[in-house]
Amino acid sequence: MSQVGKALVLTLIAFVVGTSALVAQADPGPGSPIPADDPFYSWDSSLDVAPGSVLRSRPMTFATPTLTTPIRGEQVLYRTTDQQGDAVVTVATVLRPLVPGPTKIVSYHMAYDALGSQCDPSYTLSGGATSPIATAEQGVIAGYLAAGYTVVAPDYEGEELEWTIGRQSGYAALDGIRAAQSFLQVPSSTPVAMIGYSGGSVPTQWGAEVAPTYAPELNLVGIAAGGLPVDLAHNLPYVSGSAQWAGVIPALIVAYQRAYGLDTASFLSEYGAQVIDQVDQECIAQFADDYPTLTDASMVRAPYTSLLEVPEVVEAINDNIMGTAGTPRTPMFLAVGHADPIGDTIMITADVQALAHQYCTDGVDVQYAQYDGLTHGEAFLPFEAQGLQFLTERFAGSPTHSNCATIPVGNSLAPTPVP
Repeated sequence: MSQVGKALVLTLIAFVVGTSALVAQADPGPGSPIPADDPFYSWDSSLDVAPGSVLRSRPMTFATPTLTTPIRGEQVLYRTTDQQGDAVVTVATVLRPLVPGPTKIVSYHMAYDALGSQCDPSYTLSGGATSPIATAEQGVIAGYLAAGYTVVAPDYEGEELEWTIGRQSGYAALDGIRAAQSFLQVPSSTPVAMIGYSGGSVPTQWGAEVAPTYAPELNLVGIAAGGLPVDLAHNLPYVSGSAQWAGVIPALIVAYQRAYGLDTASFLSEYGAQVIDQVDQECIAQFADDYPTLTDASMVRAPYTSLLEVPEVVEAINDNIMGTAGTPRTPMFLAVGHADPIGDTIMITADVQALAHQYCTDGVDVQYAQYDGLTHGEAFLPFEAQGLQFLTERFAGSPTHSNCATIPVGNSLAPTPVP
């Protein structure tokens, strides 16, 4: 591991150890409403402004529920675009490094995987409710700030918490960068990188694909995405009945209901309807392992035996297959764990290989890493260390280390036939 990677690991360990007692804290205290109840997050006036326009801002302090740091930042409400192409708003947190220097922006995409606003990055980073996932990623962000980077962390799921919805997550990430540049009064030529793991890979990878047409003015120098949900039609049967991850199945249905207006009453079983009501305002640390016997089949009623037999569900999944929105023009680092013959216990290894291989075929400079023997959670730390090294080299203009020639073809990423 490089010295840069070791430095990140040490910063992360120190932060996690120093805040581990805070994980159980769920409320930052009176006077700090969750985003759903905070008027700062809403905008009732015209959105006839350019994507990335800052609508309002306010100061914040980088903190946990009981630990305040000297790092100051801002929350910015900005205009972005949803999956259907309509103007919407969301919030990004802009954090400046303690040591000033030339501005280098890292758009860090937290894996907040949320259906409830209490897990929005803007809330957790300013001392709101936390979780083991948020605490670990807050440590990583602290490492970037210590290394002299300016960090922007967008609430990329938007006001409606539409988890895993691809294009709009990418738009929100790119518009968050635009909003940060505007707020900081730096030019669009300012070098920028994007990084995200697991749920955070969604805005990262989709942002890479839509950037050439949606935000061509941005100077993206490097993009790192790990633990990617490439085609959820492949993930669903993999996690069905999983003691650790089955709870993501009803959570995905809630997200699709919000984003696509699914008529869930037409296909959910009584149990399925009960479970989506239970997860409706939760975040992944709460719902992922709460349903160890839940299966894909138990979610639906006759005549369906699987969610992949429901036309509206299949159409929504197909609309979010990675690799379908455009060709990135930025060097990319893609990584995934490989703990069993299929994947890392939730992500499909051969799907990530297929995405990397497709990009290589399209002329993208790709570096692919596979962490054999590591589960999804275990692969987080080596990805973050290797991702930081990759981005550090891109900011420095160092040669890339593409291994396209050795990346397997992987699975077919063809859309699932609509029943």
